Amino acid sequence: MTVTRDEVEAANQKAVGQMMDSEPTWIDIAPAARKMELRGKKLLHAGPPMAWKDASGPMRGAIIGAVIYEGWADTEKKAVRLVEEGEVVLDCDHHHDAVGPMAGVISPSMPVFELEDKKFGRRTYSNMNEGIGKVLRYGAYSKEVLDRLRWMAETVAPVLRATVGRIVKANGGFPLKPMIAQALTMGDDCHNRYVAATSLFAKQIAPYMVRTGYDPKTLSEVSKFIDGNNFTTLNMGMAAGKAMTLAGHGVKYSTLVTVMSRNGTDAGIWVSSLGKKWFTAPAPVPKGLWFPGFTESDANPDLGDSSITETAGYGGFAMAAAPAIVSWVGGSVQAALDVTERMYEITQAQHKHFLIPFLDFKGTPVGIDLRKVLKTGVAPTINTGIAHREAGVGQVGAGTVTFPIQIFKDAFAAFVDKYGA
Repeated sequence: MTVTRDEVEAANQKAVGQMMDSEPTWIDIAPAARKMELRGKKLLHAGPPMAWKDASGPMRGAIIGAVIYEGWADTEKKAVRLVEEGEVVLDCDHHHDAVGPMAGVISPSMPVFELEDKKFGRRTYSNMNEGIGKVLRYGAYSKEVLDRLRWMAETVAPVLRATVGRIVKANGGFPLKPMIAQALTMGDDCHNRYVAATSLFAKQIAPYMVRTGYDPKTLSEVSKFIDGNNFTTLNMGMAAGKAMTLAGHGVKYSTLVTVMSRNGTDAGIWVSSLGKKWFTAPAPVPKGLWFPGFTESDANPDLGDSSITETAGYGGFAMAAAPAIVSWVGGSVQAALDVTERMYEITQAQHKHFLIPFLDFKGTPVGIDLRKVLKTGVAPTINTGIAHREAGVGQVGAGTVTFPIQIFKDAFAAFVDKYGA
């Protein structure tokens, strides 16, 4: 039996409606081994599944760093051997309802934010954000990088856990959707600009943090860390996006995209009605602005799960709400507006909660439809950080990138094979 257009349209309306109705709420932070049952020598990474032999420089750097961080090896050479011999197992974040920016590596002892969708009941996860520059997610793994991660796990995470514990007792958790919605009206896009969101977060958790019983010195250090990194809330915003898109996943006949991700080698997507089948193509190299001393020739192909934000209807799709972002990712204010306007051509709806003041409070474009991508020839455009192509260097810039349209062609062909046309 061949699916009808009306059935597809009804399925897409259901999927996008559930995405918008999702209520992701921060409820805990604890090691991945405890929250995600990440056992043994297993690492999760961003993007579609991949083998070590296919891993890019920054992905290799992040994996090496995580192996040393966990104490499974004490040198780069030993870490590489463990992965090459299969003693360290690799899997992707999305297979565990998790997301991570850039390399997105999550290891068992790393703290992860746990979010609960209060509407649909699913739980999603993301790791903590280290800041910018020479950090693990961009493939750096120096002693300084690993010491920072250990301090975050030993000092920042326990304070945040005690803080959210008090928030859960008082309010049932910390809802992310209202914070994202407010930040979009304050100049954030909630992918590469989280200035307002992080300020809102710090302000809202402060009354609970000061009552955790930690000493003033520790509280001051943690507060300074949160306030000093505008991307503190990026990972939480990504976990929220994962919850929203999970709410729209698994709807029979739906042609909406529910995952977009990259691992530094390939880019890939999921489609609501096609389960967890990956459709992939080589990841493109971003265009943007470069840190001093670096050029496009230093850039690795794009990587990261952070495009879950665009999949959920914010991030690059909401750049019209964040004109100041062009100072970070390049281009002009008009170009940022143009990106948002183009994304309306390929999406199912205007978001009923995420609004853009500059467009007379029009809802952001949400619900990428395979049919519309192929009809218009417009592929999703996101903004992104840029990692150096070699392991150990770190971040070299930020910019924008467009997903390969072949992915969407392949996914639609699979849809036709399964349901007819």
